[in-house]
Amino acid sequence: MISLSILDYSPIDEGMAAGEALQQTTRLAQMAEQLGFKRFWVAEHHQVFSVAGSSPEMLMMHLAGATEKIRIGSGGVMLPHYSSYKVAENFRLLEALHPGRIDLGIGRSRSYRLVNKALNESKGIPVSYEQQIADIQKYFTDDTESEHRFKKLRATPVSGTAPDMWVLGTGEGSAKVAAEAGAGYVYAHFAKPLKSSARLFRAYEEQFQPTKLQDAPKTMVSVFVVVGETEEEAQELARAFDLWLLFIESETPPPYYPSVETAAQRGFSTSEKEKVERNRKRMLVGTAEDVKRQIEEIAEVFQTDEILVIPNVAGAENRMKGIRLLSEAFELEE
Repeated sequence: MISLSILDYSPIDEGMAAGEALQQTTRLAQMAEQLGFKRFWVAEHHQVFSVAGSSPEMLMMHLAGATEKIRIGSGGVMLPHYSSYKVAENFRLLEALHPGRIDLGIGRSRSYRLVNKALNESKGIPVSYEQQIADIQKYFTDDTESEHRFKKLRATPVSGTAPDMWVLGTGEGSAKVAAEAGAGYVYAHFAKPLKSSARLFRAYEEQFQPTKLQDAPKTMVSVFVVVGETEEEAQELARAFDLWLLFIESETPPPYYPSVETAAQRGFSTSEKEKVERNRKRMLVGTAEDVKRQIEEIAEVFQTDEILVIPNVAGAENRMKGIRLLSEAFELEE
C-alpha cells in the first residue's frame, strides 16, 4: 500500500500577501491531516519572492502546534549553510514539544551565489556535508563517548526521542551519503525525472548502515502533481505551473504565483515552449485517477511505498481540492 505525504512551498498567489500564503499552508496541513496523509513537509527557498517558505524550522513549529498527529518536517534544511549543532538543537526542541512527529529532511544548497555568500559570511573553514550529517547524528543520540572534535557536547533539550532524518538528493552522492549515515533517502523526481535513477534506491539499500536512530532503509520519491476534477481543468492548472517555472528561471521573476487566468492570456515564445516541454516531464498532470496511475508506476519503478507530492498549483482552493481528490483516489482517510 502506498502512503502519500506532502511537501509545500507556501506559494504566494497572484494578488495575495506572504502572510496569507503562510495561513494557506496552515490550512493545507490541517486538511492533509484530516485526509490521511502521512507527513507534511515545508521547504527552504531564498530569494524566490513568489514563495513564503524561507525558514522551515519556524514554520514547522507553527504547523506542529496547529495539527495533532501528522508528521511535520523540512524538505529540506540546506545544511551547508548552518551549524549542525544549531540545527540539532532546533529539531530537538521541536521533537521535545511534539514527540514522535518531527522529520529532519536535509539537502545541499543550490541557492543564488549572493544567498550563499550572505548565509556563510565570516565563517571559517567549511565542514564537509558528510561530517555535518555525522555531527547531527552524534547530537541526536547524545553520544559523548565516541571520538569527536566536540566529544562532550550535547544538544539540548534532551527529551528521550529524536526526529527522523532524511537526506534529499538526485544522484549517487546523496544516495551514498544517506546510506552511510543510516538515514532515510528522498529522491527528487521533480528535479530530475529519470526512471533509470531507480538504481540509486538499490544502491542505497545495499550500502545502508544501521544506526541507533534507524535500523533499516527508508525511501520516498518526491513529485510535482497537478490534479484537476477534469483533464481540462488539470491542463489549465498545469499551464499556470508552466508559467511559474518559467518565471523563477528568469532574471526578473514577479513576486507571485501566476493565476490560471493570467496564464491563459499569455502566449509562450518558441524558446519558452521548449522549456515548458522539458518541465512537463517533471510533473504528473491529470485527474486524480490519472495521477494515481502515474504515482503507482513511479512507486513500482523505484520500489518504494511512500510518495511525497508537491501540489504546487495556483490558488489555495485548487491545492486543497487537489489533495482531497488524491486522498479519495487512494482511499487514504481512516
